[in-house]
Order: sequence, then structure tokens, then C-alpha cells
Amino acid sequence: MRQTHVCVLYGGRSVERDVSVATGHRVARALQARGYEVTGIDVDETLVRRLKEMRPDLVFIAVHGRGGEDGTIQELLEILGLKYTGAGVLASLRAIDKVLTKRILQAEGIPTPPFQAFSEAAFHDLGAKDTLEMIVEELGLPLVVKPAAQGSAFGISIVPGFEGLPKALATALSFDGKVLLEKYVSGRELAVSIMGGGKREIETLPIVEAVPRSEHPFYDFDSRYVLGETDFIVPAELDPEVETEVLQVARNTYLALGCSGFGRVDVILDDAGHPWVLELNTIPGLTESSLMPLAAEAAGLSFEDLVQAMVDSAVVADSA
Repeated sequence: MRQTHVCVLYGGRSVERDVSVATGHRVARALQARGYEVTGIDVDETLVRRLKEMRPDLVFIAVHGRGGEDGTIQELLEILGLKYTGAGVLASLRAIDKVLTKRILQAEGIPTPPFQAFSEAAFHDLGAKDTLEMIVEELGLPLVVKPAAQGSAFGISIVPGFEGLPKALATALSFDGKVLLEKYVSGRELAVSIMGGGKREIETLPIVEAVPRSEHPFYDFDSRYVLGETDFIVPAELDPEVETEVLQVARNTYLALGCSGFGRVDVILDDAGHPWVLELNTIPGLTESSLMPLAAEAAGLSFEDLVQAMVDSAVVADSA
């Protein structure tokens, strides 16, 4: 009986390349352990040619950031008629752009921290810098400044005073052509991993709370990927009513963006116990320290089980 051939895509040229490589290699090992024929591809300009030659039964996308989470690879796979894991093109386009995501959340009545945003062109060519005092007056300080389309906490700054804004904006704009300025919400950092969507029932995994060590002001890159830099509480210790509300806003976010397959919604639970959605990741990391595998483990799923569930969802994602 012929083995099912799965092609795992990873790497690429985004700043999240190293995380993607780690995710891809781990996924490939899990698939091989499950008896799949696995081919790994570090994506480059030969990708389409290689996929046309191989015609795999399934493509597992493990490319983070630009190229992987923005609908680019998904569009190519749909042209090639290949099934793939995760969200479809439209949901990917929505979720990669934090500003677009937040505007959709606002329109749907889903709580997300107040914000403003502008492009690099507006900043350099249209005098957007002259709005900064108005933005600070509206949103207050400290202020969170982040690239609109970037993951793994790259380019994010928490700005305590007005004088720190120029540097924070320059940092954010070095990662993306649009910047998001967001009201700072103090609270607990929670992650809700979700499976399903499309024609499949949506299931939420146990909530993970990430508690960075004191030297990290927030859940930054080192907190995410350097072992020992963050304590994880799984499942998060929440009152039943609060847990229900967090899960509901996460599900609503997933549905509002049109996601299918799987994803992870990042939430801040403020000091009054109210959840605020920050973003949705359509291709969450699957490294040893990543949040979704921790949630799956708490639900009684091994890493192999989790990857198998992602593979099983691919038929739905292909038609979404």
C-alpha cells in the first residue's frame, strides 16, 4: 500500500526563518513516526517546480511570517491544485495584518485594545508624525508600537514616554511598511489554540498562560523561544466564568477572520478580568517551547497526535 506523501514547507526569507526551520523539522519527524513519506523543502525560487515534479498528496505549511502566513504560498498551492494545512488565502490575508484584524474585530464587537495606525508613506510623505501627540492623548502612555505584519514579537516596543516614540516607530517600520500604535493593557498573557472550522466543528484546547521571567517586559522573542525564559501555566488558572469568556472571544475571533484548520488567538486578560484580543496566528510555532503543543499536551494529545489532527484538517482548509 502506497504511503501518503506529505511535503513540509519551512524556512523562507522572513525574519522568522529560524523558528520556521525548527517547526518544520519537528513536524517532519512526527509525520515520519506516523508512517508518512515526508519530503522537506526549505522554500526558495524552485518551490513551484519541485512541487509540480513531486505532486505530493498534502503540503504541510510551516513557513512563518511573510510568504507563509500571508496567503502567498496558499495561493500558489491552490493554483497547483494541492491540498494544504491551515487557513485559506482570505483568512491568511486578514490575520497577517494586525491592523486589518483589529478593524474586523471592532466591526464584530470583539474586544481588542484601542489603536491607531499609519503607513510608512504617511509617516514620511504626509506628515503623520504630527498626529503623534493626538494619538498619545487618546491612547495614553505607555504605548505599544508594533509592525502591522510581523510575528514572534519582532519589532515590538513598549514606550513609556513620548520621547521614545521616534525610535520605536523606526524599529517597527524597519520590519513592515505599516505601524500599529496600541493602548497598553496590563494583565496576563493568554493563548487559546483552536482546531477545526470550515466543515469541521471548532474545538478549543486548554488555555496557556505565559509568564515571562522578570527581565522581560513582555512575551518577547527570547521569552518565546529560549528555553527557561518563560514559565507556562497549562491550563491557565482562571475562574470558570472568565475562562468561558476568554474561550468565547477566541472562538469569535477565529470565526470573524474566516479561519479553518487550526490557529492560535493571543489574548490579554486585564487586571479587572476582561479579555482583549491582540492577534490571531494562522501558522503558530510548533517548537519545543511553543504554546500550541503545550496546549495539546494538556488536552492529552502527543505532538504526533497534534500534527496528525492538523493533517486531517487539510481537506477542509483546501476547500475553505
